[in-house]
Amino acid sequence: MQLNITGHHLEVTEPLHDYVTNKLERVERHFDHVTNVHVILSVEKLRQKAEATIHISGGNLFANAEDENMYAAIDAMTDKLDRQIKKHKEKVTDHHRADGGQLKKQMPEA
Repeated sequence: MQLNITGHHLEVTEPLHDYVTNKLERVERHFDHVTNVHVILSVEKLRQKAEATIHISGGNLFANAEDENMYAAIDAMTDKLDRQIKKHKEKVTDHHRADGGQLKKQMPEA
């Protein structure tokens, strides 16, 4: 997984970088087809904002979160991404288990 972390009006310190990396490892554990993650951390007045785009096989996932604390915003963002990746994984596995896309109906016997 390639991880790209940028900061807007914010210097991405080593502890902040490590925190984001550790949080995103949880997302990668749920779905191992993650190819690229782009995280943007920004500060707008008193709001700390974290947003991420995950490129996976089959599409892109996006989540953002705002909070007064940057670490809380990162937590909320990774929770959203975690839910999205679980939903995507269920869609992919359910799609492969479908029986040709047709439902079998049983005729009532007379």
